[in-house]
Amino acid sequence: MEAGNQTGILEFILLGFSEDPELQPFIFGLFLSMFLITVLGNLLIILAICSDPHLHTPMYFFLTNLSLVDISFSTTIVPKMLVSIHTENKAISYMDCLTQVYFSMFFPILDTLLLTVMAYDRFVAICHPLHYTVIMNPRLCGVLVFATWFIGVMTSLLHILLMMHLSFCRDLEIPHFFCELTQILKLACSDTFLNSTLIYFMTGVLGVFPLVGILFSYSRIASSIRKMSSAGGKQKAFSTCGSHLSVVSLFYGTGVGVYFTSAVTHSPQKVSVASVMYTVVTPMLNPFIYSLRNKDVKGALGRLLSRAASCL
Repeated sequence: MEAGNQTGILEFILLGFSEDPELQPFIFGLFLSMFLITVLGNLLIILAICSDPHLHTPMYFFLTNLSLVDISFSTTIVPKMLVSIHTENKAISYMDCLTQVYFSMFFPILDTLLLTVMAYDRFVAICHPLHYTVIMNPRLCGVLVFATWFIGVMTSLLHILLMMHLSFCRDLEIPHFFCELTQILKLACSDTFLNSTLIYFMTGVLGVFPLVGILFSYSRIASSIRKMSSAGGKQKAFSTCGSHLSVVSLFYGTGVGVYFTSAVTHSPQKVSVASVMYTVVTPMLNPFIYSLRNKDVKGALGRLLSRAASCL
């Protein structure tokens, strides 16, 4: 896309991490390994939950959706980067770039909202245990998940519709390893005020408000745990909440880290490296956090692997 109504440039160039050819095999191997671990780890979580009737509860229903989102998020970004390194072709078509922008916004929004829903689920389970099955009924769980997907679809679509009205200059090199929205806007020749305003507004609404909800839920949870007289009850509450709180801390911590890195440095390479944390590392670590800190998931994974080994 060129400035004005002219056409002819239909590709962007993803510069990636480094121009050094000697580093490309290392980068390829590193990201391939992380991608395979992400897919395998999250897939095992999904299979373990689906195969164990004891885990057919709202919390693990939401966890299944979170694992599916993590697989999808990594699949949106990493395979294209691996192909670019392997073929030594850094070009990405305009439509492919739009698609990547869409999904690179869509899945983090789902992550944020699902983590908020999971915090609400833990709040109801610990603060209102006698009413848990009534409140967190299958219909409400389905509505909550549908709402997160609907909000994600509409928000990402709105960004894309505004982006499609932009015109671009000759310099279409993106100093990143994927088509990230703010990097694309820097290449535009036309006015991006509406795009930037929408980014700030949606970051506030879909970033700050969910975080406030999570913090409020856990403040009430902490208050309820302190009032528990049973040591076993406290341990079980910490077990189920600890893994979720770790994932929340990792997700928001990496997001804030990327924001401050981009604010204090003008080095595109440093911003790209920081972005790896929330695009690749966080989805890879989530299965380990849930499997190591949650006895129910750990037990289900053990039974799943035992059945798989017996079938060989």
